[in-house]
Amino acid sequence: MNLLDRFLERTEFDGYDDFIENYKLLIPENFNFGYDVIDEYARLEPDKAALLRYDDLNEYHYSFGDISRLSNKTANFFRSRGLKKGDCIMLMLRERAEAWTCMIAAIKLGVIVIPATFQLTAEDIVYRSECASLKMICTVDENERIVQITKALPQCGADMQVAVVGENIPEGWLNLRVEVEKAPDSLDRITGSNDDTMLIYFSSGTTGLPKMVAHDFTYPLGHITTAVYWQQVRDGGRHLTYSDSGWAKFAWGKIFGQWIAGSVIVAYDTNRFKADKLLEAINRLRLTTFCAPPTVLRSMIAEDMSGCDFSTLRHCCSAGEPLNPEVISRFREASGLTIHEGFGQTETSVLLANFGWEPIKAGSMGKPAPMYDIKLIDSDGNECEDGVIGSIVINNAGANRPCGLFAEYRNNPEAMAESFTGGVYNTKDMAWRDSDGYFWFEGRDDDIIKCSGYRIGPFEVESVLLTHPAVMECAVTAVPDDIRGQVVKATIILNRGYEASEELKKTLQDYTKNNTAPYKYPRVIEFVSELPKTSSGKIKRSEIKKHDAQKRIIN
Repeated sequence: MNLLDRFLERTEFDGYDDFIENYKLLIPENFNFGYDVIDEYARLEPDKAALLRYDDLNEYHYSFGDISRLSNKTANFFRSRGLKKGDCIMLMLRERAEAWTCMIAAIKLGVIVIPATFQLTAEDIVYRSECASLKMICTVDENERIVQITKALPQCGADMQVAVVGENIPEGWLNLRVEVEKAPDSLDRITGSNDDTMLIYFSSGTTGLPKMVAHDFTYPLGHITTAVYWQQVRDGGRHLTYSDSGWAKFAWGKIFGQWIAGSVIVAYDTNRFKADKLLEAINRLRLTTFCAPPTVLRSMIAEDMSGCDFSTLRHCCSAGEPLNPEVISRFREASGLTIHEGFGQTETSVLLANFGWEPIKAGSMGKPAPMYDIKLIDSDGNECEDGVIGSIVINNAGANRPCGLFAEYRNNPEAMAESFTGGVYNTKDMAWRDSDGYFWFEGRDDDIIKCSGYRIGPFEVESVLLTHPAVMECAVTAVPDDIRGQVVKATIILNRGYEASEELKKTLQDYTKNNTAPYKYPRVIEFVSELPKTSSGKIKRSEIKKHDAQKRIIN
């Protein structure tokens, strides 16, 4: 059994139009994911499988009864250390089971959860501590994590506490597993409000300092659309979203909508990504559904996938950046599945997706999710016609904003004023819509290239370049030009077997001219060994532009 019927007026739909018109959430008063989903499953089916963690060597299985009990014990440990409703706790737990039990424990208490990537530096930790008034950090016992937290602690306040999963525990820090084991396993429900802040993500910061993206207690229900109708998870199925627990992708694919639907969440807990190891994990874990960012899928198709058994896999999806046709085609050849692309932000649940009722157009983000009134607008605020690039906006972001949309940029009125105008939220992401209603991503608003009066989206050029066998990855940016204003630059990682040369540059330029409008071709090409990326795998075009600007100054 699953709990979907408790939160949806209808769960089955005849097609996309029916889905858009009749999808309706039933949002309880004082909803709390910890009590109303985790503990309810533990009451009804305590042995129902909830979490499967795999670390390349061993499998660890947890039922909903286990998650409920361990989260209660963890909540009692947090309370014993003085944590209370409204306090903030930061989790840097990779994909240990504690990433889930600590999050559920905090949600039960009304303690605000701040997930964080394990890659944070001391400066990052201090910044988050100051912004959110952190009371505790929970982390793993890796040397680099301990070094960075140790450096940060003198600037984090005298009352900061650190709890560690593992055996390498510095003096004065807490052994999380030992302390949780000592705590009682019963917990009375703590009353809260749907409007309370449950979760804060620090935005990835592709430009500027990260903002605090605050979500309220209804946010998990917004991800029913993400999990059930885009990722197509099923009760009792095994779902793997490739993501660290510190990314917003964790909320999208590894906890909320999946557990509401009764799916088993698969955690692939590895210190370093290797595509061949991921394929081995897929072989072993018998997945039902799978979601991965384009970076991971591109690495997978570079491996020999012929030995991977995809027989149990019934659905695959991807988001983050558009996929080029080569990835889609190669993955389909190996698995028999067509990748369903989608789009959203740290600030939202899935906004646009290929939901499966209608044909997939390779490279398209699909069509709008229910609850979100999505439009494209130009720089004057006018709605764009089909084929015209505009900003993706959510029109119904006023007083009765859709469930899944963030509550606020915490303590940042300037960012709120910049993003919200008259009940409209501007995502600052650019796209165009075709005559069939499919949306096509172009880039962030500050990534659009303005060349000789033309507006060029980086993804349309990247999509062409990625179809050439020489190109493994690429990032398209603008460089200043005295005559044209800006021209297109492509920063490229080459596939094995190809070497950088002037001849290859000319080949790629001609290839682009022949496969898209000639004015879009990259007049500048640079070959590199790696691209700057956020911790979630998105290309940081701002870093490339900054590097180019510094080179121009030096020259």
